[in-house]
Amino acid sequence: MAKKAVRSERVSIRLACCAFTISETCYRYESKLQPENEIIADWDSI
Repeated sequence: MAKKAVRSERVSIRLACCAFTISETCYRYESKLQPENEIIADWDSI
């Protein structure tokens, strides 16, 4: 929701994080998909 607020309402990242009570580190986090994780995810369908 914070990212949507920043994109659509032109609110600063700092203000959005404060409003949604999250850290800026959390806001900027992007998970990294690693090849081994994809293999493990496929185990579920076996």
